[in-house]
Amino acid sequence: MTDLTLRADEEISAVIEPLKHLPGALLPILHALQDRFGHVPKEAVPVVAKALNLSRAEVHGTISYYHHFRDEPAGRHVVQLCRAEACQAVGADALWAHAEGCKGEFTLEPVYCLGQCAIGPSMLIDEEIHAKVTPAKFDQLTAALRGAK
Repeated sequence: MTDLTLRADEEISAVIEPLKHLPGALLPILHALQDRFGHVPKEAVPVVAKALNLSRAEVHGTISYYHHFRDEPAGRHVVQLCRAEACQAVGADALWAHAEGCKGEFTLEPVYCLGQCAIGPSMLIDEEIHAKVTPAKFDQLTAALRGAK
């Protein structure tokens, strides 16, 4: 085991330790890992499984089931586009197709309802909500973020 791997395991264990005794500890641990690392590292799966006496498959299945968790680091900015029916009815599909070109610096994620149904399509950029988003507005918002490096 390399020093880097040992340090990663120690960091992962430090996140898990205070939470592992909670009822239903798996989700709080996964949230804490993602908050700490920006994603749930693959190396964390066996450590979490052992700490909670779960199989690796159960841990991996939970990570892959919930859209919120990612197993790779996100881009510099996270763009979440609403894909629910109300937003689809006012152009979310076209907006999604347009936004797919922003991958790299931006991580594009689908979400299902941001609670802005009357003013869709809506999206979150780094936890800031935007409504009535058109492809042109999307380009303005992302260009502003690129300029604010």
